[in-house]
Amino acid sequence: MTPTKRAFLASTIALATALCVGHAHAQSALDGVMKNKLIKIAIPTDFPPYGFVGIDLKPQGLDIDTANYIGAKLGVKVELLPVTSANRIAYLQTKKADLVISTLGKNPEREKVIDFTAAYSPFFQAVYGPKSAALADFNALGGKSVAVTRGAIEDQELTKVAPANTDIKRFEDNNATVSAFVSGQTQFVATGVSVADNMIKRNPALGAEYKLLLKDSPNFIGVAKGEDALRLKVNEILAAGKKAGDLDTMAKKWLGRPAGNLPE
Repeated sequence: MTPTKRAFLASTIALATALCVGHAHAQSALDGVMKNKLIKIAIPTDFPPYGFVGIDLKPQGLDIDTANYIGAKLGVKVELLPVTSANRIAYLQTKKADLVISTLGKNPEREKVIDFTAAYSPFFQAVYGPKSAALADFNALGGKSVAVTRGAIEDQELTKVAPANTDIKRFEDNNATVSAFVSGQTQFVATGVSVADNMIKRNPALGAEYKLLLKDSPNFIGVAKGEDALRLKVNEILAAGKKAGDLDTMAKKWLGRPAGNLPE
């Protein structure tokens, strides 16, 4: 065999080996999950209604239900790993978790270090008010008072859509905004879903509920870079759950509104 042929053969073998190793790595997470009948999923425990600790000291919320839903569809046991916003991505990078389901938004910076599945739930800012107060659309806010936190996303979005005669009362932080609505200073409040959920739970006598959507910022599931088999399998589960109405049911249970038309 000539030196040229030997060099060509060696390079061909090296390329094939690299491809095999890369393929094995790409399949490793899903293969491990199915082999061990266990999936490790990072979830929040300090961010209701997506994840928090219940009176039984067990995690609950939309993200926990989603994690258990995926585990059930895979036919494996779920190990829930509480994380914070600061360390959740590191759990993927260090292989401590197979998935991160923790109100994770998708942006270019994060896409450099992890991959994302399709969206699984909405995260949003909205107008809330008492069940007794009808609010068909934003035009109906004309002449009504709405509490909002100054400079927040909901302030910016509300200003775009509210009629000119809407009485928008701006406060310096979320606590003051919520207090204004709870104490009856305003008829409605515009805030994020997590703040609203906490307000509703602490003040059940208000009978407050979701009224109008201001802005949607969907949540995605984080997957380690290169774990395409696991990512595609989860996408398959989410697509089937969306079609069956399961994602809508979970969102309505925790957020008071269906998941809707989530991006893929």
